[in-house]
Amino acid sequence: MSIKEVASALQISTATVSYILNGKAKEKRISPELTQRVTAFIEENNFRPNHLAKSLRTGKTNVIGLIVEDIADPFFASVAGHIENVAYENGYKIIYSSTKNDPKKAKELIDTFRDRNVDGYIITPTEGIDKEIKHLIDSKLPVVLFDRNCNDLDVSYVGMNNFESSYQAAKYLISQGYNNIAFITLDSVQPQMIDRLLGYERAIYENRLTSYVKKVEYRAAKEHLIMAEIENMLKTEPHVDALFFATNYLAITGIELLNRMGVKIGEELGMMVFDDNDLFRIHQPSISAIAQPIQEMSQQLINDLLEHMQDTNEYANRTTILPAHLIIRDSSSKMRKNA
Repeated sequence: MSIKEVASALQISTATVSYILNGKAKEKRISPELTQRVTAFIEENNFRPNHLAKSLRTGKTNVIGLIVEDIADPFFASVAGHIENVAYENGYKIIYSSTKNDPKKAKELIDTFRDRNVDGYIITPTEGIDKEIKHLIDSKLPVVLFDRNCNDLDVSYVGMNNFESSYQAAKYLISQGYNNIAFITLDSVQPQMIDRLLGYERAIYENRLTSYVKKVEYRAAKEHLIMAEIENMLKTEPHVDALFFATNYLAITGIELLNRMGVKIGEELGMMVFDDNDLFRIHQPSISAIAQPIQEMSQQLINDLLEHMQDTNEYANRTTILPAHLIIRDSSSKMRKNA
């Protein structure tokens, strides 16, 4: 049933039906009685507005595209949940999908969302999709990046201070008496991964310690490969007394390996993880971690995008860097255990 058929059945104008459907009855001085009559009629006849026709008429779909690395990951799932709540309050729905760090899939998702005519994009970019994001920007489409930036593009970005967070976490480990700290990371050129490594290396350099870095192949970060890499490093560098993981999924695999090896975390080997996870809180011993500011980041992301969508011409791109939170738990408090 179309709006025209609803109007004909009730013997009123299509404009009146449209105003009521779009919540403008009061603004257009349409009586409550007529509004109720139209509302009851469309409910009885299961009327569903044609959103495609509406988007062609208004140029808007009231849909936001959210593209992240993995929507099943607790960090991205939490961000998505916060964004979805605020978006809904502002009349928008969210369509989200995962790239799994696959540039080909990321490009296809951007094309799909563009074909669906979504009103704005929130993207965690993979490597190699700068060109596709630039096309969105050049087309005057609202885009906000998060978690990882494309430094060569003039685009809004919301993230955290990866360098400083990593630096402070490494300094804490050193303050606890750990002098041979290994950094387990991905072999990646993504800015956030580079900053985490540089923060660790700065703390090591300032304290005149030796740097131990193990890079896991970025596209082949499977559990058995991560385990093999860590186990090999521990065998070749037996004096390593703490592990600092650059991501939580690297750490989870590392914890599984250490448990299999019978290594006592917190006693025989200290541990710190970038990006907190519920598992680290309930694990025995509990695992120290850098917690990302999920609520603040989510709020800033959706606020920036809504502002951009409301005024595409006047909106000025901005970069927002938020502080992280270092959560000290049992796995890294060597001095306290020795006291």
